[in-house]
Amino acid sequence: MPTPKVPVNSDNPGSPSAGGPVVYLAVGTLRRSHGIRGDILLDVMTDFPDRLSPGTFLYVGEKKQPIKITRRRPSNDGLILGFEGITNAEQTAKYRAQLVYVPAGDRPPLPEGEYYHHQIIGLNVVDEHDTALGVLTEIIETGANDVYVVKNADNREILIPALKQVLLDINLDAKTMRVHLLPGLVDEANEG
Repeated sequence: MPTPKVPVNSDNPGSPSAGGPVVYLAVGTLRRSHGIRGDILLDVMTDFPDRLSPGTFLYVGEKKQPIKITRRRPSNDGLILGFEGITNAEQTAKYRAQLVYVPAGDRPPLPEGEYYHHQIIGLNVVDEHDTALGVLTEIIETGANDVYVVKNADNREILIPALKQVLLDINLDAKTMRVHLLPGLVDEANEG
């Protein structure tokens, strides 16, 4: 089996998938109005901003209010978006500082062996000898590579670099990630 590639997308999970409801991914934060036509500046949080184009529906805030993009243009600070039914700066006030989401089912497919962060958070992590290490609870994005935070039953953390030589296998169906621990990743105090 080929070595899995490092996950590449940082779309953030917006709601849990327990029980089968729609899962949303946060793709940005609406900041402030821009101009007099009701356009809004969006801080982009997705690796796929091209999908945020006219005709696309976004879902705003905790209630996931649907709004349709009508205009889009780049900005040094993100994207400037216009929405259907929002025609002046005053109408944008209720959208400020709100997260915007897309349904997880609308996410672009990734190449084989690559995963979205929300797909791997919650996986049970084992070493190459099937020794349970804990559950992947968080992903820290660094400049060089991501670092996986794995918590064991005693709530101790193991920091695992997301490197090809460390990641042996990811099985989403079995909800497991198999890793090769480099020397020094787990010390005597954390073992057992």
